[in-house]
Amino acid sequence: MQGRTTGQVVGEDVHEVTAEAVAARLGVDPATGLSGGEAATRAAEYGPNRLAEPARRPEWLKFLDQFRNWLIGILLIAAVVAAVIGEVKDALIITVVLQINAVLGYLQERRAERSLEALRRMLVPTARVRRDGAEREVEAHTLVPGDVVLLEAGDRVPADGRLTVAETVEVAEAALTGESQPVAKSVEPTGPVPLAERTDMLFMNTALTRGRAEMVVTATGMRTELGAIAEALRTGAEPPSPLQIQLDSLGRRLALLSGVAVAAYALVALVRGEGLADLGLRAVALAVAAIPEGLPAVLALTLALGVYRMARRGAIVKRLASVESLGSATVVCSDKTGTLTMNEMTVRSLWSAGRRYEVTGEGYDTQGAVRDSAGTDRAEELREAVLPFALCNDARLTDDGFVGDPTEAALVVLAAKTGMDADGLRAERPRIAEVPFDGATKYMATFHTEPDGRTRVHVKGAVDVLLDRCEAVLTDEGVRPLDAVHGAEVLAVTSELGRAGLRVLGAATAVSDGPPDPAALPPLTLVSVAGIADPPRPQARDAIALCRSAGVEVKMITGDHADTAAAIARELDIRGEVVTGAELERTSEEELAERIDGIGVFARVAPEHKVTIVRALSGRGHIVAMTGDGVNDAAALKAAHIGVAMGRTGTDVAKEAAAVVLTDDDFSTIVRAVREGRAIYDNIVKFVRFQLSTNVGAILTLLGATLAGLPAPLTAAQLLWINIIMDGPPAMALAVDPARDDVMRKPPRDPAERILNRRRLLAITRAGTVMALGTVGLLALAREQVSTDTALTMAFTTFVLFQLVNSLSARVDGGPLLGRHQLRNRTLWLCLGAVLVVQILAVHLPWARSVFGTVPLNAAQWAACAGTASTVLLVELAVRAFRPRRD
Repeated sequence: MQGRTTGQVVGEDVHEVTAEAVAARLGVDPATGLSGGEAATRAAEYGPNRLAEPARRPEWLKFLDQFRNWLIGILLIAAVVAAVIGEVKDALIITVVLQINAVLGYLQERRAERSLEALRRMLVPTARVRRDGAEREVEAHTLVPGDVVLLEAGDRVPADGRLTVAETVEVAEAALTGESQPVAKSVEPTGPVPLAERTDMLFMNTALTRGRAEMVVTATGMRTELGAIAEALRTGAEPPSPLQIQLDSLGRRLALLSGVAVAAYALVALVRGEGLADLGLRAVALAVAAIPEGLPAVLALTLALGVYRMARRGAIVKRLASVESLGSATVVCSDKTGTLTMNEMTVRSLWSAGRRYEVTGEGYDTQGAVRDSAGTDRAEELREAVLPFALCNDARLTDDGFVGDPTEAALVVLAAKTGMDADGLRAERPRIAEVPFDGATKYMATFHTEPDGRTRVHVKGAVDVLLDRCEAVLTDEGVRPLDAVHGAEVLAVTSELGRAGLRVLGAATAVSDGPPDPAALPPLTLVSVAGIADPPRPQARDAIALCRSAGVEVKMITGDHADTAAAIARELDIRGEVVTGAELERTSEEELAERIDGIGVFARVAPEHKVTIVRALSGRGHIVAMTGDGVNDAAALKAAHIGVAMGRTGTDVAKEAAAVVLTDDDFSTIVRAVREGRAIYDNIVKFVRFQLSTNVGAILTLLGATLAGLPAPLTAAQLLWINIIMDGPPAMALAVDPARDDVMRKPPRDPAERILNRRRLLAITRAGTVMALGTVGLLALAREQVSTDTALTMAFTTFVLFQLVNSLSARVDGGPLLGRHQLRNRTLWLCLGAVLVVQILAVHLPWARSVFGTVPLNAAQWAACAGTASTVLLVELAVRAFRPRRD
């Protein structure tokens, strides 16, 4: 059975009917479970309880994918034509360059896959079940519909199931629904409600934080809610990256340029009466001149270096182009829980004896203080007020985090910040009776023996519930009767904390002379109220501010409640109105697209809403980056231009859907990736402009020499030498150019902007024209004074030196041409020096002269070549000096 077929097994309404009815449909008695034989039969029918692995593309096809673009196709054709007409050397050089490019891209994808495999840690390996009337442990993938699974606090749910037993059960469902708080569960049917409100169901890969549960498995593997999302991801299409679109457009333009150049030359040559053999050789030389052979390799190197730098900063990039895509992002849609927040419940505020206190520190780190409004640490004075939170508590802190309920863990951390050791206190004052927390009563109570033999009861729970059981309250004047004034004060504090997005819990205590009676609590004294929240990551606010300065808006998308999401948004300075999933249901996609720029927070949303949001943003022309860690984020991760998954807390489904995986789960890493992406695009523009200037200059030089009746100043071998050896090192040095200081102070580039816009085309044409005029002019003048071989060598050398000087011009895309920035790329200056040395060797070494057809030059001739080559920089300086400065 493929796809999601839960309905065919047990019905889609399992959450709406009783547990007994579900068990009857599945033909199982929850008291005894399935028989071993029946489990085997069902395993054969329903298959293993695991998510289907995505179809793996064969390795040879992955390698061939590297050749699938216009630019590569043109170069392949040029290599074939060169081989057909006998220019085997040229064909081999082009082929080697293409192979280098393909290997770089293929190896990067392989490296990303291996890194992701190391991060796969999702599904539980074993499960406790009841079969043949006995409890046993089985491998989780062997579970079948009808199995009775036994779960305790800390266990991860191995499949979807209907609860048959739920004793004070709470479940962390953030990975599936985005709900940051654990959800209280019961066996009572819920009726027709959304997934997040099906409190009688457990879902694969969620985790019990409290209580004990038994469930009857209703769906396994791809039939689970998690599997349904995984199946949707298989059919979801990924939008092409802006860079892929631009390079495809560039390839088509270069194909047109190459065709026009060859046609123009052929027409001129035929009119001049040249032979077909010579015409063919020059046509290949022109075709080679029109195409920047080194561009694919340099492009792959640039992206690969960006990927390497990002990996060192905590991001694994699965596809090379995704690095640059992040630099184009105009909107980052971020999940809240675990992405913008720490996913670690923390007491942020405490009220006791009429005073409010701020609690510092983040997450489950016990470092922090409890400060009054003046900033004074009052921890020691508040120990008695916090004591009920420490003793009426089942959570324990460990070296790896905590065991138990996240909210209770936050209260243990609060106790530690006041100097109390919860474990030590529990040993000193052992529990002699208790009232477990229950979703109906909304409180928990523990009983302890006092040194004088009396019984002390500590209670924590919902404040309104505790107030009904209290007769006194702790004030700044001591314990006083709980009258209307004090009661109103407590409710006002509770309301204020709730509006701030905090979960509010009260603590109360009492002493009685009689034995503990869990059925009848004595009158209580309210001693404190705690406000608890999942705090923002410390770096998130600064990262969001940096995004805003770079023209990138951040929108929060969460399954959490609107008040909680709005409070976190205020702390992080995420601007815009708050919209809930219910409102989205009533809004058409067209209406959403019209108002989406003014929305900052989407709360209480379902997975399908996230995809709708991404589509609406894309429809407005945005380049969308979507971050997330849960299964509920996966479809949107794939629909976005750049999906970013969390590596530590993220599910395998989310990692599979994303283009980038953060190993540190830090939102600020995304901002560093945006900066890296922008720097990469700037560098791509630099070397495209640099290399195309060379190509345009070569075309105009060859056409100009033909029209002037001069011998060809550049042979096919010399052109390849220029395009690959002479242009290659400077272009690669431009590829690693450091980011400009203002790269994150500019708005994102227009996604529709072409790499070759009007200004850059003019600059390329201008530089190419200067190169052609200088090379052809020097050739014509030199032929009148020296031999033709010497004049041709001077023309060849001049054209090479033009490239060295032009690299300085191409390095600054607008703005002042000369400045401190020109000195920051040591690699470029080393490459320019190396290229100059290699050209000297090509002119003066005997074996090199035989390959390139050169002759030695004297110092005066070298000076003439260098002086002519400098004109390309002088012309660019003059143009920029007289051009009005624009931002």
